[in-house]
Amino acid sequence: MQSTLRAAAQPAISVVVPVCNEADNVAPLVREIVQALGPVPHEIIYVDDGSTDGTVEVARRVRAEGVPQLRLLRHSFRSGQSAAVASGIRAARAEWIATLDGDGQNDPADLPALMAARQQHPAVRLIMGNRVARRDTAMRRLQSRVANGVRSRLLGDGTPDTGCGIKLLHRETFIALPYFDHMHRFLPALFQRAGAAVISVPVRHRSRERGQSKYGLFDRLWVGIVDIAGVMWLRRRFRSGLAVVEDLQASSPQETIR
Repeated sequence: MQSTLRAAAQPAISVVVPVCNEADNVAPLVREIVQALGPVPHEIIYVDDGSTDGTVEVARRVRAEGVPQLRLLRHSFRSGQSAAVASGIRAARAEWIATLDGDGQNDPADLPALMAARQQHPAVRLIMGNRVARRDTAMRRLQSRVANGVRSRLLGDGTPDTGCGIKLLHRETFIALPYFDHMHRFLPALFQRAGAAVISVPVRHRSRERGQSKYGLFDRLWVGIVDIAGVMWLRRRFRSGLAVVEDLQASSPQETIR
């Protein structure tokens, strides 16, 4: 009954989870999200990006078994993580959106800390998670360290962990950003381009217990080099702070020329 009441209320936060072939992770992660948010009115939006396993069926079952605030969006074909995140944010009903990776490595128990940071910094529009203790293989940690270093040096976004999946962002600011594939890796630079403040908050990171990673060696750096160049181009050609004011002052009558 309590879950039903929370689902009916206008959500204070929408949690967007992009997934592809994460059937084993859906139920435990949803339970953790519900537990972490407690009485906070919320909705959980799973965006299935062309799964070929039982991800959709598990999400339907979880919703039917007592989580009515769980919504399920389905892409007609696989489009990538950025597309899934964007679909979820556009469909969300709350002003503020939290995102989580669907593999269970982000800890939903960190969501209250991100929400508290927003209250402490009301001007901020993006709160990034910073995985201070990575629970990945040595190779993945190295890839991430190199990718973050290259992005930070070239974009100067001041964000130590731009690839962290857990974050809290302002919906309208996100929607106004230029969309492109892989944009989820560059949100701090894109928010700053729009004149929005960004901060980072330490978060936990967990080992993947179920399923398989969707990323390979070239996904985190080499493919990203082209994207970095694109973001640099966008930043150079954007002028923020433009004010538009409508002049409502009545015009003074002109003299009649005879």
